[in-house]
Amino acid sequence: MGLKMNFNKKKYNLIFIIVIISSILTSFFSTALNTALPQIMKDYNISAAMGQWITSIYSMMMGISVLATAYLVKKFKTKKIFISSLFLFTFGLGLDALSLPFGVFILGRIFQAVANGILLSLTQIIILTIFPIEKRGSYMGIYGLAVGGAPVIAPTLAGIIIDSCGWRMIMYGTMFFMVALIVMSAITFENLLVNENTKFDFVSLSFCALGYIGILIGLGNIGSYAWSSMNVLLPVILGMVGSGVFIYRQLYLDKPFLDIRILKVKEYRTALIASMLLYLAMMAATILIPIYVQTIREYSATVSGLVMMPGSIAMAVISPMAGRIYDKLGIKKLFIGGSILQLLSYAGMAVLSYHTSMIYLAVMLVIRNLAIGCLIMPLVTWGMSKIEKQKTSDGTALFTSLRTVAGAVGSAVFIGVMTIVESHTSSITGIDVAFICLTAVTVIQLIIAIFFCNISSIKTEKL
Repeated sequence: MGLKMNFNKKKYNLIFIIVIISSILTSFFSTALNTALPQIMKDYNISAAMGQWITSIYSMMMGISVLATAYLVKKFKTKKIFISSLFLFTFGLGLDALSLPFGVFILGRIFQAVANGILLSLTQIIILTIFPIEKRGSYMGIYGLAVGGAPVIAPTLAGIIIDSCGWRMIMYGTMFFMVALIVMSAITFENLLVNENTKFDFVSLSFCALGYIGILIGLGNIGSYAWSSMNVLLPVILGMVGSGVFIYRQLYLDKPFLDIRILKVKEYRTALIASMLLYLAMMAATILIPIYVQTIREYSATVSGLVMMPGSIAMAVISPMAGRIYDKLGIKKLFIGGSILQLLSYAGMAVLSYHTSMIYLAVMLVIRNLAIGCLIMPLVTWGMSKIEKQKTSDGTALFTSLRTVAGAVGSAVFIGVMTIVESHTSSITGIDVAFICLTAVTVIQLIIAIFFCNISSIKTEKL
């Protein structure tokens, strides 16, 4: 797989803009409904433990679809993959916009997630393949602003829309932009990567899906069942077995579905673990915050969104800057500094009360989002720069898949923790304990940054 050499630079720039816009729109929906969660829970008469599946199932299916992308980009033309994914995402939006049963709503989220996983992974492969190594940090910074900033900005915009027009209007509005994007893509998009004649390993994907789904369902049941319940243990055990078979199969296949041997590269492995911890905490917090503001404090969705707005702006500013800093200084200082900021923010949110000022919460979210902006894409760029160039699609798929699934696990586990604690104490205690757990996760991340991240330049990439 490689870049076609007869590429027109001007058209390439336009295609880059198109893929970034698609990343913004699709990433927007990974968290946009978090602000709407209290209202959705009310409309469908479901609990928080059930409602968190709106985000968890999205992250899980994204993780699975990302793995399939490594095959898709080798087998099919780039333009066909891209436009088909846009259609699938739009169809999922249509299902969610209708007043159908909650099961159909979840099905729509699954379609959106599959499309989002393919689009985000495809965009990374394009950027990491066509840009020279000394420019990747800057371009990945722009990409990071799209995929990292959109989920953070989403609750703010969603809150305003929800109070003004209802949460279903979010779907209708996004469908309009998606249709316009499909038309633009059909006119301007080109096939950027050279294809290979390769077969799809359905068996490997099936075991991988079993691993992801089993573990997530089991952990997602923590809020509703005892830890020792078969509703928790059985899915987790099946998930671990599925994951084990998947790993074993990849190590012994002549042409593995996903080359997991890249985990032998220390820098890649360290960046992956750190990103998983980052997403584990980040996605859980995006659900906890609206629940605190709207359900516990009884503010409107608009207020919930406005509390998040300063942090969204901060992240929009820091993401491109982080890319340039990484290009000049490497990962060490960004990794440590971002982890410290993240630790301070979650520790600050672990003392929320029934009377905490919304200004205080907004400040904590600014600190949190600055940390995310410093970490989310530099970690990817650093880890990916250390593996062989021909392994880019495998590295991107594994990286995006595992950190996304980590986000789903974080949402399920920490909402479960909140639910268990509040059932024995109070709602505010449940929130605080959940944030204490997120603080502990970030301590581990900081330890990795200090002791396992070597100071190195991206210019040491294997070519």
